[in-house]
Amino acid sequence: MKYLIILLTFFAFPALAQQTSVWKDLSKVTYEIGEDEFGELYLPVFDEKVKGMEGKEVTADGYIIPFEGMFKPEHIILSSLPLAECFFCGSGGPETVMEVMLQEPIKYTSKKVQVKGTLVLNAKDPEKLMYILTDAELIAP
Repeated sequence: MKYLIILLTFFAFPALAQQTSVWKDLSKVTYEIGEDEFGELYLPVFDEKVKGMEGKEVTADGYIIPFEGMFKPEHIILSSLPLAECFFCGSGGPETVMEVMLQEPIKYTSKKVQVKGTLVLNAKDPEKLMYILTDAELIAP
């Protein structure tokens, strides 16, 4: 019995420590060139694992991107990267940000936050980000 407990501890705790962020899975996206009435655009092609996450509850941590004059406390843009490295600042790709539609308004913070919501994939609407969390809630400020 003692050895069983040791074995379970040996295998269980490393598995917990190796849990990866949702951002790692969301980075598994490629692009194809499509067209709309304005010309060519890049359309995301989601990995099968990412497709399997659609409609499911996911948790993501990251940084709120404060668009001047556009911060809406119930509709935020979350970046997996700190502000100086985020997609809109030129460093990360579009797979490093997501729109988050919150159930309750939140206050802006420059600190890392954690949200939980239902993942929606967007491959068609160029006015929206490709990852959207709906019915989201703030878990950790």
